[in-house]
Amino acid sequence: MQGGHDVPPVKLDSRFPRVLANLKAAIPESPHTLVSRAARLRDFAGWDFAHEGFCTAENELFPIKWLNATRNRCVILSVKSIAQLLSIAAIIIPILSSRSWAAGAELFLSPNGNDANPGTRQLPVKTLQRARDLVRNMNRHRTADITIVLEAGTYRLSQPLNLDTGDSGAGGHNVIYTAAPGQHVIISGGVRVTGWKLVDAKRNLWSARAPAALANTRQLYINGLRACRTMGRLPVTLTKTRTGYIASSAVMAGWKNPGDIEFVYTGGNGIWSEHSEGLGPWTEPRCPIAAIEDTTITMAEPCWDNSTKRVMLPPDSRFRRPANLVGPSSIGKQPEYVENAYELLGTPGQFYFDRQTRVIYYTPRPEENLQKADVEAPVLEKLIDGQGDDAPIHDIIFKGLQFSYATWLFPSSGQGFSEIQANYMVTGPRGYATQGLGDLVPNGKKPFGDWTKTPGNVSFQYDQNIQFLDDDFVHLGGAGLDLGDGSQSDVVQGCVFTDISANGLELGGVDVPQTAPGQQTRNNRILDNHIYNVAAEYHGGIGIDVGYAAGTLIAHNQLDHLPYTAISIGWGGWPDKIHRPGIANFSQNNRVQDNLIFDYMLLLADGGGIYTQGKTGPSLAHGEKLSGNVIHGQFGSGHGIYTDNGCDNVTADGNVLFHINFDNWGGRHRDYYDGNGTADDYFDFENNYWQQGDQDSSAKNVTLKNNRMISALDQVPAAILDNAGLQPAFRNILKKRFGPPAAPQPPSRVAAFAGNGFALVTWNPSIFDGGSPVRSYIIAPSTGGQIKVSSSDYRSQGYAKIPSANGTPVSFTVWARNANGISSPSLPSATVTPSARTIHLPEAPLRALALPGDGMASVHVAAPARDGGSPVTAFVVTAHPGGRKTIFEGRKFLVLAGRHVTFDVVDGLQPGKTCTFDVAAVNAAGLGPATTTQPVTIPPTTQ
Repeated sequence: MQGGHDVPPVKLDSRFPRVLANLKAAIPESPHTLVSRAARLRDFAGWDFAHEGFCTAENELFPIKWLNATRNRCVILSVKSIAQLLSIAAIIIPILSSRSWAAGAELFLSPNGNDANPGTRQLPVKTLQRARDLVRNMNRHRTADITIVLEAGTYRLSQPLNLDTGDSGAGGHNVIYTAAPGQHVIISGGVRVTGWKLVDAKRNLWSARAPAALANTRQLYINGLRACRTMGRLPVTLTKTRTGYIASSAVMAGWKNPGDIEFVYTGGNGIWSEHSEGLGPWTEPRCPIAAIEDTTITMAEPCWDNSTKRVMLPPDSRFRRPANLVGPSSIGKQPEYVENAYELLGTPGQFYFDRQTRVIYYTPRPEENLQKADVEAPVLEKLIDGQGDDAPIHDIIFKGLQFSYATWLFPSSGQGFSEIQANYMVTGPRGYATQGLGDLVPNGKKPFGDWTKTPGNVSFQYDQNIQFLDDDFVHLGGAGLDLGDGSQSDVVQGCVFTDISANGLELGGVDVPQTAPGQQTRNNRILDNHIYNVAAEYHGGIGIDVGYAAGTLIAHNQLDHLPYTAISIGWGGWPDKIHRPGIANFSQNNRVQDNLIFDYMLLLADGGGIYTQGKTGPSLAHGEKLSGNVIHGQFGSGHGIYTDNGCDNVTADGNVLFHINFDNWGGRHRDYYDGNGTADDYFDFENNYWQQGDQDSSAKNVTLKNNRMISALDQVPAAILDNAGLQPAFRNILKKRFGPPAAPQPPSRVAAFAGNGFALVTWNPSIFDGGSPVRSYIIAPSTGGQIKVSSSDYRSQGYAKIPSANGTPVSFTVWARNANGISSPSLPSATVTPSARTIHLPEAPLRALALPGDGMASVHVAAPARDGGSPVTAFVVTAHPGGRKTIFEGRKFLVLAGRHVTFDVVDGLQPGKTCTFDVAAVNAAGLGPATTTQPVTIPPTTQ
């Protein structure tokens, strides 16, 4: 017989009733090999029989096409016989497979596999769902771990991988989903978008038909770089109404698909021409438009009511504030910008999906070639969904996998994104009047603070011993990973979280403050992860967000380049605002230690490096412990360590707080847990390195002791700095990249002030830096020309002064530059008009306070009541005796809207000397009068 083949023939008797017996007897190898060969037999039949069938020759089974002159000696098997043979193979494969797995083995997946295969290395299966189903059969016979090995490539899910208790490990062993050694594996919920064509050369606008599976998405990725939906400043001014707005003109009435357009309300710091429009400076809510008719803009419900009608406390409460106790009752009058409109196309890096015509439009960045690019559109909202119940799902490990290309479509509905804090939302009809309000209002839903959580694209609930090791959560449209209620003894270590629309990692929830230990979120570990550029779309999100939890360890993580808070833990403390205790909960013994946090709060404000809220435990001994964390480089005003409302029983020991905007630590709150509020919530702050400088004291349950003032990070013991952040074995993850080198994200919130022949311009820096630090900024007035400002100059001053003609309206656009190129433009500032009006010197600061440290003093200043008609841009501090002057300048000294108090350190002071400090404000007219601090004596320097 001629015509070779690479698979040995399977011997069998030509009389079909004896086929199975001969099949078993003919192959003396292990059951694992028999399964493999039987599956190959099945593959041959499935592939060839429709063409030529099979035959037996010399008691062996072959595809007919492999036979030549010997064909006349073949016994052709009938269709019925082949069908029977395949049925028998289907029966014996699972049986033999389960026996082989009893000793522990590996199941293999490949993007080029076949779900009809048995999952051997030579014959891998194709989908995670098939692997899951095979594991379910194997679990009953297992005495060791089951390892599902994913070969290199992208596994495109058409539906989420749903796991339940039956998919758990068994007998104390794990089910392990792992990338093959050295291989890059992507678990994707997206589809490729191809067939791009240039449709408008003037705007460099391209389009492509949406794939059939794509009904809607809020994200698009080009070669691993996130595109953003079209965005722009409003072309009209708006007057708020009960149902929306009246616009100053009908220009938006002609816009396409108004139901897809969203108004975005950014919080953050109000400064100059920029206002804080969110539901608190820590939020960025967004609401869709329902309809536009002439100048009437009707907003979508229930988002509009939930964002503008948050119910007030009853009049008999004696407190005039919203019943949720968290923020204002309504968003501001003007959106920060409008998003997702066809008419705004044309800016590189922005896209629009016209769902009516099923066409995607995109303007590529300079380096992008859409005819060759990998363009991914997320379709699924979940990649993995693990749900336990009274019996938890348990003992599953995910290792070395990348989870990417999932979306989250809830904000595109009439619900919008009515944020309250940390990407929790008010939802549902009349949610503003009932949701999470407990007994504070009639018909309030319990417990207090139970608002709607942003879901994770990978999520588990009621689970135990789930591990994510060396995984990457990248290019995601919801939260990255959600280990929800009832998660216990889980581990997340060595993972990267980046380019995620919402919270990076969520642990626990806020809906079950008290429950039995078996249902609590407890004893979880979050270690050695790199979390950066998360909350990329919903900017009020958190790097690591923890609700009610016990026994949590968050250690040795690096969190950087974040729009808001890095780590948030705790909930339910706001009732202290109305002299009530915070929500009783099971939280206790949580530790946040040895984390490195920097370049955070780059967009929003009133947050912290570590933010804690509510009761953290029954006592200081069993409350939250913060130790060894190094926190620096905060942009928006807030606190390094933020102990917010009802935050009780926290110990902070050995942390480093440097270059914090507003306070290193804030703050004290009256303790209403004992019912009278005569003392403060318990807090112990010892052995920290900081600049705030509060002196040692112990009063009203708050202890401050042995805290060391610093003026530079090199004054901190090297051991503390070296120990913070990733441990050496995990520092290689800092080098991971998930897209090509890129220009930075554009700066945001460009604010301007018009002076006499000049304008002052400031902005929020790029959050995503493209993998290379920002070197400089380019400022372009609308009247023409450009001005370049180095990144170091911007950091030191916080603004730029631009010559501008009096009487000529002007706005400003800012670009960021790094080693890879220049960003797309920012949104322009509001238009301002310089004039020859008189500017006066600023008044003296309202208050000035000095606090002594080792060879230095922390000088605190409250901004003047009147700035003389021009913003305060710096403070001059003069030390006496000696008259040495120090200039306090930079973003933290630009006076923000509202009460503005800040501080910095004057060093080089002589130990033992008694000093005072004159503090004077500077504006465009010059140096104003000074306010003098109280005398302080500089203590002897300690080593």
